[in-house]
Amino acid sequence: MSRTLTFRIFRFDPQLPGDKPMMQEYQLQEAPGMTVFIALNVLREQQDPTLQFDFVCRAGICGSCAMVINGLPTLACRTLTSNFNNGVITLMPLPGFELIGDLSVNTGKFMRALSERLQAWLNPKEVNQDMHRLERPMEPELADAIYESERCIECGCCVSACATAQMKETFVGAVGFNKVARFALDDRDARDAEEFYHIIGDEDGVFGCMTLLGCQDTCPKNLDHQGQIAYLRRKLSSPERII
Repeated sequence: MSRTLTFRIFRFDPQLPGDKPMMQEYQLQEAPGMTVFIALNVLREQQDPTLQFDFVCRAGICGSCAMVINGLPTLACRTLTSNFNNGVITLMPLPGFELIGDLSVNTGKFMRALSERLQAWLNPKEVNQDMHRLERPMEPELADAIYESERCIECGCCVSACATAQMKETFVGAVGFNKVARFALDDRDARDAEEFYHIIGDEDGVFGCMTLLGCQDTCPKNLDHQGQIAYLRRKLSSPERII
């Protein structure tokens, strides 16, 4: 026998004059293997076409469907409704981002501004490279470490789970540290520890982290944020700032 789920969903459209934030309840019959993502689509198709939320891949790759589910920032497409024994599911938008409407937030605007601030792109040691030359080999261990950082899907869960980021808008946060670590690890990047220090070596950066590790607890890709923060702190606090 299927059970009836109760969804308590945050509703507010900042584009609509006079609209005020509220919680709205919906009931829905649970289906086998149902995720919060599937339930939201059913609600929008069958009950309320005005419901706003984001999704693209439904496979935990794009990060678009990130939201706060029963108090935990996570992905709707990877959260089974069967995980909630009482059948009551409360959905809120991710805090720390510009609200588009209801459960939809503008993570793209935030991530782009962060990348520009941190200069999150390769600064090659060789400026004039021969495009026809074979790529320089890289040690497998280094390639694996860089790939691990590249797995970030920029969903924003770590930002919303970070107490420091919620108290301080200028704090870089785990997603930013991950971006910097990716290039600090890369031996093709021309920047040294001193240059990275000027990017994140202050209270808005890696030394402002309170190490509560909400980022580690909520990352849907299980990235080693704790390890990345420790790596950057060691790199930037050494006397010569050299690893």
